[in-house]
Amino acid sequence: MKKFLAFALVLGLAACTEKADVQWAPLQEHILTPWASQVDPQNPLPEYPRPQLERVAWQSLNGLWDYAIGPKEGEQPAPEGKILVPFAVESALSGVGRHITADDALWYSTRFSIPKKWKGQEIWLNFQAVDWSTEVWLNGQRVGSHTGGYTAFSFNITPYIIKGKQQLVVKVLDATDNNEQPRGKQVSKPEGIWYTPVSGIWQTVWIEPTPTQARLVNYKAVTEDEGESLVVTPVVEGTKEGDKVVVRFLDGPQLLEEHRLAPGQSVTLMPADPQLWSPERPFLYGLEFCIERDGKMIDKVQGYAALREIKEMTDEAGHKRIGLNGKPYFQFGPLDQGWWPDGLYTAPTDEALRYDIEQTKAFGFNMIRKHIKVEPARWYYWCDKLGILVWQDMPSVGDNRLGSWNMWSWASPEDDSRLTESAKATYYKEWGEIMEQQQVFPCIVVWVPFNEAWAQFDTYKVVEFTKEKDPSRLVNAASGGNSYRECGDIFDSHNYPDPKMKFTSEGKQIDVLGEYGGIGWPVEGHLWQPDRNWGYVQYKSGEEVLAQYREYALQLEKIIAEGVSAAVYTQTTDVEGEVNGLMTYDRAVTKMPADELYKINREVIEAL
Repeated sequence: MKKFLAFALVLGLAACTEKADVQWAPLQEHILTPWASQVDPQNPLPEYPRPQLERVAWQSLNGLWDYAIGPKEGEQPAPEGKILVPFAVESALSGVGRHITADDALWYSTRFSIPKKWKGQEIWLNFQAVDWSTEVWLNGQRVGSHTGGYTAFSFNITPYIIKGKQQLVVKVLDATDNNEQPRGKQVSKPEGIWYTPVSGIWQTVWIEPTPTQARLVNYKAVTEDEGESLVVTPVVEGTKEGDKVVVRFLDGPQLLEEHRLAPGQSVTLMPADPQLWSPERPFLYGLEFCIERDGKMIDKVQGYAALREIKEMTDEAGHKRIGLNGKPYFQFGPLDQGWWPDGLYTAPTDEALRYDIEQTKAFGFNMIRKHIKVEPARWYYWCDKLGILVWQDMPSVGDNRLGSWNMWSWASPEDDSRLTESAKATYYKEWGEIMEQQQVFPCIVVWVPFNEAWAQFDTYKVVEFTKEKDPSRLVNAASGGNSYRECGDIFDSHNYPDPKMKFTSEGKQIDVLGEYGGIGWPVEGHLWQPDRNWGYVQYKSGEEVLAQYREYALQLEKIIAEGVSAAVYTQTTDVEGEVNGLMTYDRAVTKMPADELYKINREVIEAL
């Protein structure tokens, strides 16, 4: 059966390449997911990339671009070949599979046309994410630059447009693990829990037209009164006195409320029969925003929101708990790193992106800790739509060599990382941008600025900064309570492999077990590499893994009664040399029966 599947995969990839009549194919050095054969090089990841703020008119620029790698300070070299955007240059799906160094520059170029019907409007060039430093030219003129590997950015390219086809050039620098830029688990020399670098464009590139007068750029939607009301604030640019921002609140096609606001104003929406969002019932309301000038609509976007309130509560036994919509709610889910053997940071298709979330729900979990990575907007959209809570980590600047954390001892503020001032400034810039862009998604309920003292610094100031940016969510100052500082809402302890709380806040904060487990089983035929595979504990069969998982669940139920309010199991999938996933890295094998996992996990959740 395995040989047949592998043969079918190769046939599918060949058919895909022949159909497109291009010189492209995924590299075969490592395992691939089943979705690799569904990647269309003429139109990869064709879905609208920003579902929380959607316009009707847009055009994807994803596809085969020219690329070259040259000296960091040099001129643009001649093209070396084709790269499939938006897959990182190191990935199999890019068709390149090359690493770049801190001394290299990665160059991209492509040509595109602008639809004639967009004439008279402003044209915006949008990058959903590029790692790390980006410089852009259009038709030989410099458009702008951006730093940061996890946030979207845009340029108004209207002044640079010429007749006919447009020539786009992009230059990317990425030093990866220089301890100056947030990069999570990327390292220049992957091993153990450290993975292959991700450089360059790794999310969708696209263009869209907007009115020349004014446009909608974002919105905020905050639930209040335990789900009774929703405060919505549209964010606009280019408006003038007399303009109105129309907010329509929808239940499916039914209009519930309509309001006309002055730019900059907020509105409180209060449905007569509030439908609360939860993992058990992920109800989403529709939002529609328009800008009106002199009685005419000049811009319109579609969005959505949920009535969902997260806050600290105290239960009958006096334990501090996480409250969802006014009730204590135990949150239980996997550590999810969001890596793919074929696309690295980028899922091969939207179906693949959704699959991990669907499987997490099928396993009985109600939460995901997104581990030191930020996902594409569509991932959070699927969490909103399918119903799963998210703890969002900040990608770390450094690794565990830039901090004094270990599992068995306590770290004091004096042990903080000695980051440079420039590294700290970069951290604040990117963390602020991440929160600004992601806070529109109701699934996110906890911000996690640091993980296990990895490049942890000025914790009290960082927590204050996080709270000021978004006071509507809980803050877990440092996941790995051994690096604890008495700030934020949550005390988070890690222990491997069994679920123990070696440290607690002693009633000062909400106590959670931020990581445990790591039950490993290297499944032959589904490994990133044949040897050097690693797990906290390793077994030889699914039966052994299930028995150990069940034992840990029983232990977890006991500490829930003692005051633990959430738990995170390591982890969703194997990742490169790590083999402690619930699924293999290629998602082809679930290591335990999903129905058994569901029963065990629901018993844990209902233990509160």
